[in-house]
Amino acid sequence: MRVVDTGGFSRAASQLRMPKATVTTLIQRLESRLSVRLLNRTTRRVSVTPDGAAYYDRCVRILAEVAETESALARTQSAPSGRLRVDVGVVLGRRVLVPALPEFFARYPEIHLELCCSDRPVDLMEQGIDCAIRGGDLVDNSLVAQQIGTLQFVLCAAPGYLERHGHPRHPQELLAHRCVNYFSPQTGKLFDWVFTKGGETIKLALKGQLAVNDAEAYLAAGGAGLGIIGMPHFMLGAEQDTPGVVPVLTDWRAEPLPIYVIYPPNRHLSAKVRVFVEWASSLIAARLAG
Repeated sequence: MRVVDTGGFSRAASQLRMPKATVTTLIQRLESRLSVRLLNRTTRRVSVTPDGAAYYDRCVRILAEVAETESALARTQSAPSGRLRVDVGVVLGRRVLVPALPEFFARYPEIHLELCCSDRPVDLMEQGIDCAIRGGDLVDNSLVAQQIGTLQFVLCAAPGYLERHGHPRHPQELLAHRCVNYFSPQTGKLFDWVFTKGGETIKLALKGQLAVNDAEAYLAAGGAGLGIIGMPHFMLGAEQDTPGVVPVLTDWRAEPLPIYVIYPPNRHLSAKVRVFVEWASSLIAARLAG
């Protein structure tokens, strides 16, 4: 684990206060016992093989459980406290977490939260972020992830747009409509539109004059009549959240989005992180279900 975390044998040996040759020998013995190569070595860098990544992930979980058990036995009755840095997507942050924070602070008054609401990718280790809440497929497989909910979507459009262009009755009719596209902050690629009904699935790349990579801008574009959007279902019916849009194609389901809480694998969950994750997970699961 230390070789993977530090990116090399020399730095691992330094942190472990061992000779580099000893670390190398221990890794070689481990690979021999497992009959797999865990690490690829070159003169410039050390990289993890697929088998090594899987083995590393299990080791992280095992040692985290050991640390949590020891922490639970030694934990005092003092309340969780200190600075907590959390990164969360725009919609979940502004529409779900922030309105519920008074209850969180009433329960944990000694925690000082730094909440970053952004849809852009972040480096948790480099930016010192304790945990993040993100939707969609995970790009960095080195992070520990726990699914805490599923975001359902409903197609919506402004009444003015529908008056000008008509109501679509089938996903294929969207090819003749203007749709506001969303592109990935990580890759810049436009997301496809996927619809299901019964056992039928339709995947479309829809044209539109506008594409954005910010959730609030995306929702605002729909309200401004710029085209059809996919809006989170939990926001439907809340006028303060969705002014001026109405649902369309309600008999088809848009592709759902899994929601994860993620954190660095080599960072043990402190009491303040643990209570926030438990609180946020319960809140999001209840809000998305309702």
